Amino acid sequence: MSQCWGRPAAEAGAGWAVVDVETTGFRPGQARVVSVAALAVGDDGSVEHSVSSLLNPGVDPGPTHVHGLTAEMLAGQPTFGDIAPQLIEVLHGRTLVAHNVAFDYAFLAAEAELVGAQLPVDTVMCTVELARRLNLGTENLRLETLARHWGATQLRPHDALDDALVLAQILKPALVQARERRSWLPIRSVSRRIWPNGQITHDELRPLKVLAARMPCDHLNPGLYVAGRPLVQGMRIALSAEMTHTHEEVIERIIDAGLSYAENVDQQTSLVVCNDAAPAQGKGYQAVEQGIPLMGDAEFMTLIGQAVGGTDVEEFTDTTADGDQYALF
Repeated sequence: MSQCWGRPAAEAGAGWAVVDVETTGFRPGQARVVSVAALAVGDDGSVEHSVSSLLNPGVDPGPTHVHGLTAEMLAGQPTFGDIAPQLIEVLHGRTLVAHNVAFDYAFLAAEAELVGAQLPVDTVMCTVELARRLNLGTENLRLETLARHWGATQLRPHDALDDALVLAQILKPALVQARERRSWLPIRSVSRRIWPNGQITHDELRPLKVLAARMPCDHLNPGLYVAGRPLVQGMRIALSAEMTHTHEEVIERIIDAGLSYAENVDQQTSLVVCNDAAPAQGKGYQAVEQGIPLMGDAEFMTLIGQAVGGTDVEEFTDTTADGDQYALF
């Protein structure tokens, strides 16, 4: 499967699997899942089918003051392996959605590996990042805050099923607003491996900025951006803190347009996106010091859709004849 680095909200997807887990702690593989809910949800917000269950983790339930689950309540409940087939059915072919998806996905992956199962998940989406790029004006992006913002009913915070139902309720208006704003959805690819010994592992969901900074570009760097001209594929783009759009959303567009994301500002940087025309610190200031042009993110997001083709990186061919040696003295 090809990698997915976000997609326009207007494009149709294959459906959503809204997920929430409650756990005994914060470290996947060490802490365990004590409650899980997964809802197969359509774009209209309707729940098509679902699975939810308390789980017997076989260990102390952990922060009872948070999730309200005691050892007595979990005794006799099914294990993750017991409900894995139903969970897999809900997840299959859909984008897994969660509020802080890296947390929920990591715990589900760890539990699946313990029972030798693989999650049929190829893409995930974080509703925290989705809400962040919608500029809602809320005091924070907690689930309960977004529930109030969109009028969703929340009965039992930190109950896996209730949290999943709330998230399903806010997903619909969030998607509508994303389409109206012509935003991109923060959808990410995830992968898994089946090793020769039959062991199944799920690769860690890593931050997009980390991946993009190490990602090779298919085009040669054409150098500095020239004002009044289009962006050119291969240009190296750095992002300052002084921006309206989220870094993730801009990086998605950089990758899609065939440009290159630069984590640092140096002489290979073509342009720094910065809304401050006279920055006094950070990457914008470094750009001015080095003679690298600045551009506001609104203008950049307009121009990036009109980027022109660059020069492809040609594959290196070693033409040295066999037996020849070259040495410097």
